[in-house]
Amino acid sequence: MSAGSSNASARKPLLLGLDLGTGSARALLIDPAGRIAAQAAAEYPLSVPRPGWAEQDARQWRDAALSAVATVVKKARGRSIVGVGLTGQMHGSVFLDSRNRVIRPPLLWNDQRTAEQARWIEETVGRSRLIRLTGNRALTGFTSPKIIWLRQIEPRRFARLRSVLLPKDYLRYVLTGVKALECSDASGTGLFDVRQRCFSSEVLDALDLSPELFGPVYEGTEVCAKVSARAAALCGLAAGTPLVGGGGDQAAGAVGAGVVQRGGLMISLGTSGVVFAADDRYRYERRARLHAFCHAAPGLWHLMGVMLNAGGALSWLRQTLGGVSYGRLLAEAAQVEHGAEGLMFHPYLMGERTPLNAPGARGSFYGLTLRHGRGHLVRACLEGVAFGLREALDLVRSLGVEAQFVRLCGGGARSTLWSTIIAQTLGLPITRLATEQGPAFGAALLAGVGAGVYADLSDACSRAVRLGPTIDPDPAEVAAYDELFQHWKRVRSLLEPLYAER
Repeated sequence: MSAGSSNASARKPLLLGLDLGTGSARALLIDPAGRIAAQAAAEYPLSVPRPGWAEQDARQWRDAALSAVATVVKKARGRSIVGVGLTGQMHGSVFLDSRNRVIRPPLLWNDQRTAEQARWIEETVGRSRLIRLTGNRALTGFTSPKIIWLRQIEPRRFARLRSVLLPKDYLRYVLTGVKALECSDASGTGLFDVRQRCFSSEVLDALDLSPELFGPVYEGTEVCAKVSARAAALCGLAAGTPLVGGGGDQAAGAVGAGVVQRGGLMISLGTSGVVFAADDRYRYERRARLHAFCHAAPGLWHLMGVMLNAGGALSWLRQTLGGVSYGRLLAEAAQVEHGAEGLMFHPYLMGERTPLNAPGARGSFYGLTLRHGRGHLVRACLEGVAFGLREALDLVRSLGVEAQFVRLCGGGARSTLWSTIIAQTLGLPITRLATEQGPAFGAALLAGVGAGVYADLSDACSRAVRLGPTIDPDPAEVAAYDELFQHWKRVRSLLEPLYAER
């Protein structure tokens, strides 16, 4: 690179994506072409005060985020940071009092203490009415049962409650002093009219909750606040730097994968498994076996199927088999033909969400014989997760949404074998990303639109998202996997009555 081109690169503006994950806060700086200029992360612990409970300290979120941002600002060496986008774990509850102090440790997305409150919400509003109004059921992970729990179980703290923020939006308050939410994350509160992209007055009235608990709602690319002088002194960002609405982690991840138009499908193979289908009209599944949320991309919605264990199932199997390397396990699985010689796996190690919504579901291997070895177990695990993703996709298709292109991301996407099994099971060509930076990357692209660096998200993705190879399914394998999938479902149907007993 010549000195002139190096200087030109140094003059290009930078965009900051800040991701408040469950284990760490990650700050990512990119240039308009999507090249990484700097990144940093700071960790914080998870608190489990009782079985099934999950909390974190919002002050540790704040300190970790400010530290990560300060690190990348220092690495930027004076280059101009022109916009900030926020993303992170969804559904968590940050309860603030009249002086904007955090009332108690936030309850997280995986906290299970609110089962009774979720049932009460569905009885009070009416399940079918709630699904019609919000596109979703009242799930224990959502925000609404957490607010009701505070009112019922900790009434003194509830009496102090004046504001409710989602995790990433608490960081917005820390950086700007502004309390606001955005559409994709608000969709997961259980209180949001996803069709109209605003809080539902009918649901709030039915639950006797004040709309004043929540700030204004913005679109993902919309500038809604600016970095305050106080925050600038703490993290090094320039005071007045604009912040956009941002997005929940899955929606921001979809932006980072280039899924910002109707017919785009993202499959995420992380600890959990996600099928994310973008659409230009609002649709919901009448039994709410899919989530119906607003997209972080303005004017779009998405249907989302969530498996609670995908990569997590493979990780569990690896540890159970003695910690053998992933490479060796996958190599052994590749030597086994499709169907694993009659062995199948249902990956319900922590219950299941889509399509069962069954906390009592349990994982199982079926068909074990003396013939089966380690490679068969791994092959069945990979195929069982792929079949779960197929179930979610079939629900999406049943609502009239067809995939025009598919992007595969997450740690599991690094496996060519697993990617190929998924392509054969879904019967669709699948494209992996050349480089993947997760939700923080999508948040930075959202910031770029708000800052005027990109004309819109389509422009942002065409300039910044880099694609890897596409896997085309073999028709004979597609037919074979379709037959295996039907058998996998038949076996599961025999087990489902047992799930309900738990």
